[in-house]
Amino acid sequence: MDAFFTFFAELIAEPWFKPGLVAAGIAMATAGFGAGATELGPWYRSLKQPRWKPPDWAFPVVWTSIFGLCTVAGVMAWMAADTPGWRRCVLAMFLFNAVLNGLWSVLYFRWQRPDWSLIEVVALWLSVAALVLGLWALSPLASLLVLPYLVWVTIAGALNLATVRLNGPFKGRPRKEAAA
Repeated sequence: MDAFFTFFAELIAEPWFKPGLVAAGIAMATAGFGAGATELGPWYRSLKQPRWKPPDWAFPVVWTSIFGLCTVAGVMAWMAADTPGWRRCVLAMFLFNAVLNGLWSVLYFRWQRPDWSLIEVVALWLSVAALVLGLWALSPLASLLVLPYLVWVTIAGALNLATVRLNGPFKGRPRKEAAA
């Protein structure tokens, strides 16, 4: 038992432990919010989708991988930041991106406005690009770990555009509720 407590004490003394908890917390909160805002109900299933759309099961797999990579990238950038100002910048970039990530899910799934989410995905893409570029100054490896996120948001943006083209306009479109 003493060995366990010694191991735990050494673990939490590691300089990456607290930033790791913060980064993992942000990632899990963002993922949880996005998952909670996502409804694959009748409205979503009624949308015409392009033939190249990935299967629905792939989305949580990809997002889990992206959030894991972003957690590691955030810790690496935090550890590489040599001033409190840089650390605040890293945290602010990830938090801003998390807000935009969650907002996209709300616009698309909750409000059922793929047209609005198409506009918002541009801001989301720019925030991911800012992460890639901003992290490069601190840790090129951290920056590279965020690249899959940029690729996925690019694909999601193209899918969002295809959905709007196949199904729009959305203004005034009645919600399709589940049958009682």
